[in-house]
Amino acid sequence: MPYKKPFHWAQGITHSAGVILVEVHTDDGIVGIGECVATPSAAAIQSYLKLAEAICLGHDPFENTRLMGECYHRLFQVYGTCSAPRFSGQVLAGLEMALWDLMGKATGRAVHELLGGAVQDEVSYFGFPTGETPEVIATEARQMAEAGHEVIYVKVGRGDALDLEIVRQVRVAIGPEKRLRMDPNEHWAPVRAARMIRKMAEFDIDMVEQPTHCESVSALAQVRANSPTAIAADQLVFTPYDAFNVCREKAADMIVLGLHETGGIARFRKVSHIAEAAGIDICLHGLYETGITTVATNHVAATLPNLDDGNQIMNHLLSWDIVKSPDLQVVGGKLPVLKGPGLGIELDDDKVKQAAELFDKDLTDNG
Repeated sequence: MPYKKPFHWAQGITHSAGVILVEVHTDDGIVGIGECVATPSAAAIQSYLKLAEAICLGHDPFENTRLMGECYHRLFQVYGTCSAPRFSGQVLAGLEMALWDLMGKATGRAVHELLGGAVQDEVSYFGFPTGETPEVIATEARQMAEAGHEVIYVKVGRGDALDLEIVRQVRVAIGPEKRLRMDPNEHWAPVRAARMIRKMAEFDIDMVEQPTHCESVSALAQVRANSPTAIAADQLVFTPYDAFNVCREKAADMIVLGLHETGGIARFRKVSHIAEAAGIDICLHGLYETGITTVATNHVAATLPNLDDGNQIMNHLLSWDIVKSPDLQVVGGKLPVLKGPGLGIELDDDKVKQAAELFDKDLTDNG
């Protein structure tokens, strides 16, 4: 899925979203839809999905939780050498998502209704300007602020001088009333994080997302303990155990979380409940994804009492989408809670074919 323009961030430059479309068919003709993130290797993810397919075939889709547990055990745990909770989440998220869609279609209910019903009427998203230069980012930030986004979020971690200039220009562009967040994507050690947060204090930063390395709870806790600005954990939290450790160590003021990290909707909600018990809000995370993930995340977000009011959406980065409906155009920084049955998605078959052709061409050109 090509992006409108190159996406610049601390880890490099990304030009497209690689995803794997997942369809689950029942014997009475119902089809559930989901998607997996295809990085770093689509072939590797597909191989594991085929193994999961063999485990699931012939079973009732309403055994979703048990099936996902069995897939994890047999694919990643049974040999005792590859528990891989993070990689398994990426592999199984699309399959689990498709099963929820299938269950909703079978019952005529939206996924959020199957989860107990919506406690939110709408989901609020931050404006996410991107670009190579501070000037480009600031121009896009101004447009997003004027379009109604109350929270603006920028990528930093690209070098101290450049980071400061990005934040300075964006603050000028959006004015003093809008909230400004930044994400160094793990590129700051605690000492550097403390220094940069001090320097950026004059720009009234609302929150700093995952400044330190994702493997160290203590590093993030050290930053939070000395920071005048709220600190969010992102890549640090994939599993319920990660969430418990972050809450116990008081390492974050917020947890940024996505379906592809947790392995799907059920574990996403489990993590969110742990955070809720600790008084911590959940901010939706975006990855390389199509509108399928946008819709699935919207459904689960509707059920969260501790949902943040400035969440991430990546759909706007795409040149075009494979989702024909529902309409995913964010208006005034918000999307309503979406309807069912299931996820309520209609795919554009021509766009699916076009995306598959682009994947095959990329595979041919780059091996």
